[in-house]
Amino acid sequence: MGITDVVGKAARNAWSLFVADGIAPPHRTPSVVVGDGRHRTLRRFGPENAGPPVLLVTPLAASPTCFDLMPGRSLVEHLLELGRSVFLVEYGEMTSDDRDLGLEFWIDDVIPEAIARTSELCGNREVDVVAWSIGGTLAMLTAAAHPDLPMRSLTAFGSPLDYSAIPLMALPRLVGRFVAEPALGLLDAVFGGVPAPIVRTAYRLTAIEREIQRPWFVATHLADAETLARMERVDRFQDEIHGYAGRVFHQLATSVTIDNELATGRLHLGDRVVDLADVTVPVLAFGGEDDVLAPVPAVEPVTRLLVGTQVRFVRVPGTHLGMLTGSAARDTSWAELDDFLREPCADSDAPAATLPVEQEVVTTGA
Repeated sequence: MGITDVVGKAARNAWSLFVADGIAPPHRTPSVVVGDGRHRTLRRFGPENAGPPVLLVTPLAASPTCFDLMPGRSLVEHLLELGRSVFLVEYGEMTSDDRDLGLEFWIDDVIPEAIARTSELCGNREVDVVAWSIGGTLAMLTAAAHPDLPMRSLTAFGSPLDYSAIPLMALPRLVGRFVAEPALGLLDAVFGGVPAPIVRTAYRLTAIEREIQRPWFVATHLADAETLARMERVDRFQDEIHGYAGRVFHQLATSVTIDNELATGRLHLGDRVVDLADVTVPVLAFGGEDDVLAPVPAVEPVTRLLVGTQVRFVRVPGTHLGMLTGSAARDTSWAELDDFLREPCADSDAPAATLPVEQEVVTTGA
């Protein structure tokens, strides 16, 4: 390729990136809405009755595009290729009218309804639930609080349970003990929660090195449309992050983060206690080796807290988002997920399949 070609490509890419609508169009696998309600839109990808149902549970505040980020790195597309009936529940934007919504709204209402509806649409078959980040925590709490739901298995990508094991949270946890209540009260009074711009900024700061190096990265890859398109899609995902409702953020900040209740396996919600020991469906949990939001030591306690079921914990390469959609996911986390979905209750003492990841298999008796 001559210098003229390189300069021409760089000029076209620069125009697309900075002036036009972008290098690559937003990626969306076609879907239809099969259930709707307050902060619950249930989508089905692919044809009706394609195969065993999988429900993708979106984290609070995150865009559902985390499961469908780009061609070749879409868990939705991968599951469709496996012949699965794929469903996804998303929550939409939060407003000041949602300030009173707490974790109970999701674990007692939204997620159970999505599981039941998915099962109903698939001939009352049991549902394999796959979740990312705090979505995995919500799914575990839902399974513990409602053991009668038609769930077949639960997979959680990067879902932390011990917040004392997250270095990034050390200072916020310390400072939060003194200022959390007045700060959260102010946010709730003014905004009814935490506005999306604040959440987006906080998420970007967790990858501050990427943000600092972004101009140099763009400059050195200006003639590489494919690389810039991947960067652009991650940027779009970050730009679509939503805000938090006031009460649910208060619970996450105090009970979950500062008080670290989940590390005990129990979460107090008003007068009730949800105990993770009550989870009875088989669980697969992933920890990313480069994840700063949910590092391996924060995720691994799933093996000692979910004592009522069979748990498989797997370390995989990648960041918080990378373990779900990164270039290595197809051969690591997705391959492990494929095996688990085929047989969630497989004998965990059997030799694990050979994968380029470190694996740990833990079985705890009911």
